[in-house]
Amino acid sequence: MTELETVTEVEPHDLTDGFHLIIDALKLNGLDTIYTVPGIPITDLGRFAQAAGMRVISFRHEQHAGNAAAMAGFLSKKPGLCLTVSAPGFLNGLTALANATTNCFPMILMSGSSEREIIDLQQGDYEEMDQLAIAKPLCKAAFRILHAEDIGIGVARAIRAALSGRPGGVYLDLPGKLLGQTMDAEAGRKSLVEVIDPAPPQIPSAGAVARALDLLKSAKRPLIILGKGAAYAQADAEIRGLVEKSGIPYLPMSMAKGLLPDTHPQSAAAARSLVLQKSDVVMMIGARLNWLLSHGKGKAWGPPHSKQFIQIDIEPREMDSNVEIAAPVVGDIGSCVSALLEAMGDNWDAPPSDWTGEVTEKVASNVERMAPRLQNNNVPMDYHGALGALRRIIKDRPDTVLVNEGANTLDFARSIIDIYQPRKRLDVGTWGVMGIGMGFAVAAAIETGKPVLAVEGDSAFGFSGMEIETICRYNLPVCIVVFNNNGIYRGTDVNPTGGPDVAPTVFVKDARYELMMEAFGGRGVYATSPDELTRAVIEALESGKPTLVNAIIDEQAGTESGRIGNLNPQSVVAKK
Repeated sequence: MTELETVTEVEPHDLTDGFHLIIDALKLNGLDTIYTVPGIPITDLGRFAQAAGMRVISFRHEQHAGNAAAMAGFLSKKPGLCLTVSAPGFLNGLTALANATTNCFPMILMSGSSEREIIDLQQGDYEEMDQLAIAKPLCKAAFRILHAEDIGIGVARAIRAALSGRPGGVYLDLPGKLLGQTMDAEAGRKSLVEVIDPAPPQIPSAGAVARALDLLKSAKRPLIILGKGAAYAQADAEIRGLVEKSGIPYLPMSMAKGLLPDTHPQSAAAARSLVLQKSDVVMMIGARLNWLLSHGKGKAWGPPHSKQFIQIDIEPREMDSNVEIAAPVVGDIGSCVSALLEAMGDNWDAPPSDWTGEVTEKVASNVERMAPRLQNNNVPMDYHGALGALRRIIKDRPDTVLVNEGANTLDFARSIIDIYQPRKRLDVGTWGVMGIGMGFAVAAAIETGKPVLAVEGDSAFGFSGMEIETICRYNLPVCIVVFNNNGIYRGTDVNPTGGPDVAPTVFVKDARYELMMEAFGGRGVYATSPDELTRAVIEALESGKPTLVNAIIDEQAGTESGRIGNLNPQSVVAKK
């Protein structure tokens, strides 16, 4: 071979691909846990993520993986990650994404998808669906990444959209072809984006702060309402400081319970009807005047136009959504509460003693009236006896995370079980949807490392019950209590025709839910009395082992639709 014929060998460049660029982009931004159901085309993405040191929690159904991601976002203030397959898997995850957006939980749903060329010509690809178009109306933002060099920007945009302003859900479309694309590894590294300050403070105007405090000073019967937005903000010390410095009674919405202990002397939770009706100035912190607060009007709020509202929210469009807001304070909750505290000074006058005294007296009266019902040891159990037992357990173990869903099970637990620490009560939130229980329980265990007590109605448990296998597989410290009254609301309905089918609201009588847990290696307990329930739950929380307690509730104990039966339309014809 002559000198001219000599071939110069070129060192091959190191390459990376779409799989690893996505993982590297997530890790660069501190996102280290993925909730998923594996399948085409994202199976290897989960494998590579685990190999790269991420925690990959695999579920049995995408909706529950999505619910876990949403709750992870609420608890961590970082976007929770859900990874699904295309089309049907994406649709399963979409329910959780929409629920996260409605509840203002930061979440990113990442789904594999078909190639654009095939979708646009509708040529019938495997699980073909225009997922981006479907997702857009149901989330804060939706993005598709077509080229490996855009992965860094795409992930960054998803993170910023999920966290900035009012948090919510974001969809990230990942076509299968993207995952296998390769590029120079060094160029890929440089293409990644570390998101700087994705949720910067939104400082309220001085005028808004002064206006709110002037209105609060003029109040004869002021009230503070704390919403789950206040819990998400993690401005716990500032919120407690504002409430205590003001001396104003406060009412926590269910997921805001524990920002101050429910036993705090200013808590008006046990006098909810009184304070809603009689208050004249209401300050809402991270709460919305939606259906959970009767839209700020109607009988629950007393005479029309009898009160004025101060609202603290990061979203300006939330103001005046149902009633006039006399003093809007726009900004992030931490900044707004800090500004209010500073402007209050050292000589803030306490609210009139006749008002605070009336609230305190009503709280004491209602608590005293309820106490005997919570001590009963009836067999079969009623809701008060069973929840009274769980109330005492939580009091002794205040760092336990309570997950709660159902109809009667949810409504009674909201008012019976006291919470003592922030973000220790997780429930169905703004939409009131069923099926969040096991996903939320898994996320609570993973994200906090604390013991979890999931109190479920038997109907609600049925939506996500198969995830007890997930709980057992990862050996999570979750104790599930299923309130079993043989049906939806009650187990006593009958088929009016006398035919062989049971009524639509009736389940299999005496179902043995605890045996399901035993089938997967967990511990199952059958409990018929509050004493048996107490022993089983304490043992489960102390052991940290997956446990399901089948708590037998009197099938006649429930009411139709819990406490929102008024939302069930009534048939005039049927009553004739």
